[in-house]
Amino acid sequence: MTRTDAGLRRTLGVRDAVVVGLGSMVGAGVFSALGPAARAAGSGLLPGLGVAAVVAYCNAMSSARLAARYPASGGTYVYGRERLGAFWGYLAGWAFVVGKTASCAAMALTVGAYVWPGQAHAVAVAAVVALTAVNYGGIQKSAWLTRVIVAVVLAVLAAVVVVCLTSGRADTGRLDVGLSSGAGGVLQAAGLLFFAFAGYARIATLGEEVRDPARTIPRAIPLALGIALVVYACVAVAVLAVLGPGGLGHAAAPLADAVRAAGVPGLVPVVRAGAAVAALGSLLALVLGVSRTTLAMARDGHLPGALAAVHPRFQVPHRAELAVGAVVAVLAATVDVRGAIGFSSFGVLAYYAVANASAWTLSAAPLSRVVPAVGLLGCATLAFALPAASVAVGAGVLAVGVAAYGVRRWWAERRGA
Repeated sequence: MTRTDAGLRRTLGVRDAVVVGLGSMVGAGVFSALGPAARAAGSGLLPGLGVAAVVAYCNAMSSARLAARYPASGGTYVYGRERLGAFWGYLAGWAFVVGKTASCAAMALTVGAYVWPGQAHAVAVAAVVALTAVNYGGIQKSAWLTRVIVAVVLAVLAAVVVVCLTSGRADTGRLDVGLSSGAGGVLQAAGLLFFAFAGYARIATLGEEVRDPARTIPRAIPLALGIALVVYACVAVAVLAVLGPGGLGHAAAPLADAVRAAGVPGLVPVVRAGAAVAALGSLLALVLGVSRTTLAMARDGHLPGALAAVHPRFQVPHRAELAVGAVVAVLAATVDVRGAIGFSSFGVLAYYAVANASAWTLSAAPLSRVVPAVGLLGCATLAFALPAASVAVGAGVLAVGVAAYGVRRWWAERRGA
């Protein structure tokens, strides 16, 4: 068992890293993202899923190449800083921390809504406190719990797929992929579905806690993404075959509605429980990733230096974890963050745009630049295909981060003079 110079312990192998990525991707998104995507794209839902997968694949490969070169906590914050300069690394870190903090609160509230709708905020806060405690105890405990959560969620999703596809209500004619809403609807659906794919970044942000990162990370990221894509495609096909694009687009709880329509209402409570467990898995991995990026930014002075501390016993960034947990708990207790999901997608796409731009600089060979070029173009296209309100809020929050960076630089130069 080895440790980095900064004190973090390298304990995660390929299997653990894949599980962490799956815990982020195969989470609450698959239970909730299909409905909004169907409303945006109609019969173009499956092409939208394909577009999201292509962009996610390009981002994953760019991230894998960068992570092998720079196996440090922080993910694209580190890559942007090393390849493009301090400002671009900071912008990526800002987009990730702010956007994913909102996602953490959304996942916590999803747990509350499924477990005890009447006390959703209280349950959400309890979930944040519990999972922050798990993360505080060390990365191996987090990986073990994530493995259990992923197994439960995959079992529930497999049951949904089997019930839907073997029922008399399944009709392959509902899988028509005609672009009824046009290219704009397909791209908007892809942007919404990309939110559910973005969890593979969690593998890269754990770069200091992975054994043999140059080998492990490039293997784990594509594996996690490929498994998630197969799961999403199977679920989308099964639910579409039963509900059709119209029914899916208007479903409040798409998977629960699908199994009810398939004639197995007894499975609905199981699906609800699976959604709650999935949201817990997403929340666990999100807090893990945000705290590591917070650690990296604190090390460089972009956030308070106290957040860079590593616990002497557990070898985790305990102050960063506690700070992130506290902010998420406050949001979960006081704010309905469902409207922030679009903003979170905008921030995540901005984050990956920096990753692709960074990967572009790794090699001058034309073939080596194809994947990052497609990824960069895809991120920009999907970001601005999101609903106008999400684009406006996302751009505004990024602008606040840019202004803060500028003020900090100005003050540092003034003190230096």
